[in-house]
This record gives sequence, structure tokens and C-alpha cells, in this order.
Amino acid sequence: MDEGMNLQGINYNVSNTVPINDRQEPVIETSEPIEDNTVVQTNDNLIVENANYLHNDNLFSNIDFGPLQKYLTDDNITDISYSNGGQVWIKTLDKGVYRTDETEINDALIEKIAFQCSNVMGKTFNMAHPFLDSESAELRMNFVHDSIARNGIAAVFRKTPAKIRLEKEKILKEHYVNINIHDFLIRAVEGHCNIIVSGETGSGKTELVKYLAAHTKENEKIITIEDTLELHLDRIFPHRDIVAMKTNNIASYSDVLVTCMRQNPKWILLSEVRSAEAVTAVRNSISSGHNILSTIHADKAESIPHRMYSLLETNIDVDQFLKTIYRYVQLGVNVRGRYDMQEKRFKREICEVTEFYVDENNEAKHNTIYRKTVNGQETYKQPSKYLKEYLEGQGVVIDDLFIGKGIDEVNSVNKSIPNTANQEIEDLF
Repeated sequence: MDEGMNLQGINYNVSNTVPINDRQEPVIETSEPIEDNTVVQTNDNLIVENANYLHNDNLFSNIDFGPLQKYLTDDNITDISYSNGGQVWIKTLDKGVYRTDETEINDALIEKIAFQCSNVMGKTFNMAHPFLDSESAELRMNFVHDSIARNGIAAVFRKTPAKIRLEKEKILKEHYVNINIHDFLIRAVEGHCNIIVSGETGSGKTELVKYLAAHTKENEKIITIEDTLELHLDRIFPHRDIVAMKTNNIASYSDVLVTCMRQNPKWILLSEVRSAEAVTAVRNSISSGHNILSTIHADKAESIPHRMYSLLETNIDVDQFLKTIYRYVQLGVNVRGRYDMQEKRFKREICEVTEFYVDENNEAKHNTIYRKTVNGQETYKQPSKYLKEYLEGQGVVIDDLFIGKGIDEVNSVNKSIPNTANQEIEDLF
């Protein structure tokens, strides 16, 4: 990135000021609107806006990040957090989260970066507008003004590189996954299983979805639907038939999904299920015969259907909703990130793989095929006949991957969902 500021066409107007704590800050505005090459389509009286984010990324490339720049260009670093009047916290792939001392990274620098971002976006950042979200092609930034963050301006920088960090040899060597479960998940993708990846923030859910998506067939069209750009599959695989859609305050998940269906995709990738609208989008996608890969915040794989239900804002029947998810979502995968005391490093790993199905008695059940404890103990259970039959119908066989695997009796019990709709959902987490 260029040193210093060189935002062409941007007018730094410092005539408007807002007093804060006996000082004044510039309210920076653009003299002319920034052209974004927006393409607008009308469809059934709905407006779908497809912003050209690469144009804005060219403007973001001129931002002067100063001493923060070295952290942004380090591939090992995923997140940077600034808070509390000068604290800089770094999240890396190998060490996890730790604090670094950088006296040159201070409130003044973060404010400068925030004002530059506000100029690129044609927005203001002050007491009247104390929150600022900005997004380039591979970087997401969030700022909280010190009129709200009373111990100093706060900021988070999250890197979303257009690359797949997971590589087979590396993840096997680092015990992210063993070869049997790795090959099982790849065959599940080849067999068009609907898969939802769960885990906490920073556990690597999106990276796993990108890795699985890389194993879809080249002639299968992919449409990604995101509210913040993270997957970048269109840039990773520029030769493939991929459409990247971004929701906003004009085009909601529901609006985009209507157009998405008309684009005739084989795979629909939702970056994260975190709203009622996203849950509805998942349900409509899978029930219409499309395949999905997505992520969700949940503490274990078997909780995914109930977590989806908790996000709904309607009084839809519990059993009816859960049976739809159990019937059409074949697999849930849970990933976690933790500091390994033996290896003396932060590591991410697949710790649970659970299948969902509805049996011949119309009961929704889950079956935990694989579980790995924090001390490394692995337990297996044979996949159900329903999953095997589904994959065999797609020309995929998995029996060889589970030959000779010991079965933990505690984990061998299939659990049915409650028949009473009013039973406490929270108890199932």
C-alpha cells in the first residue's frame, strides 16, 4: 500500500467540528459521491443491488495504516483488536490471542484510519455517527467512537483473505483432522450432503467451509450469499461458474434468495446463519433441492438444529421445523480452537461430526459419527443406513472408512428430539 494519503477526489472538509472532551474533531465528508458502478435490477417489485466492491477496494488500498501495516500483511495474523487507550491484541493461527506493545499504535492513529475509511465510504464518524463499519475485498473494520467507548476509541480489524488456508497435508500433520474423517467429509461433499459447520468465533468455521467448497465438482454452479464478504470463492476460483451475492439494507436474504434460485445453482453457500432470515433461507434452499454449505454459532454439532430454531422469530411448531432440518441437513461438523499445552501452540481441530435423519417411524434423530476430546481421545460410530443409502444414491461409498473402528457405547445411543413442542429448547444446548 502507498505511504501517506492519496485519496483522489476526496475533499477533507474540516470546517465542521464537534466538541468532545474540550477538543474538536473533524467531520470529514466527501464533496462528491463516490461512484460505485452499482447495478440495480428490479424483480417482482424488489430491488437487488449488486455493489462493485472491487472499486471501493482500490480506494481502500490508498489508506495509510502506519505501524499497523505490518500486522495486516502478516499471513499468520487473522484479527487485530485495539482498545482501552492503547492496547493492541493480536490473534494468530499458531499462538492464539496475545497482547503486543506498540506505542506508535495509539488513539490518534486509529482515529486517522477511521476518518480515512469514512472518506472512502462517503460517511461521517463523530458523536452523531459513533459507529463505523468498513469493508474492502479482504479486510473488515469496525470502529466505535470514544463518545461511546469511554476508555478510548475501539477498533477491530479482521482479515478475510481470498485464499484457502487449509491444505490436506498440513491439516493431517497438525492433527486438525485424521485421514478417515477427512476423506469422509470430502466424499460427503462429492455425494452432495448438506453440511453446516458450528463452533465459536475464531474457531475456523469459514475456513473449513471454503476447504469443503473447493472439493465440489467444477461443473457445479456455486452461489455465495453473504452480508459481509468472507468466502471469496469467485476470486479463488476465477475459472468456475460462481456468483458472489452480498445482502444489504436494500436486498435482504429473502430478496437475494429469490434471485439466487433463478440463477440455477447446484450449491448455495451462506457465510453464516445468524438471523431468522438466514435460517429461513437455509430451510427454503434445502427443501427446494439445492445443496448448502454454511456455518453457525453452536457449542456442538448435535445442537445445530435447535440453535437454528432459537434464531427464528416466529411461533412455528418446534417438531415440524426440526424434522425439516433433520430430514434435509445430512451433517453437522463442530470445530474448535484452543491452546494445546503439549504442543505449546494454538490449534484448531474438528472435534465432532454428527449426522441428522428422520427414521421410518418419522422420528428425528442424530447420530454422532465422530468425537474428539480435548485430550485427543477419539470415538467413532458407524453412520446410519439412511446416510449410507443417501450417499450410495449419489454414487459414493463410505464403508471402507469405518472398518475396524472401535465404537464407544456411551456415544452409540441415537437420541430422538422431544415430542412435546413446549419443552424447554434451552435444555437441549
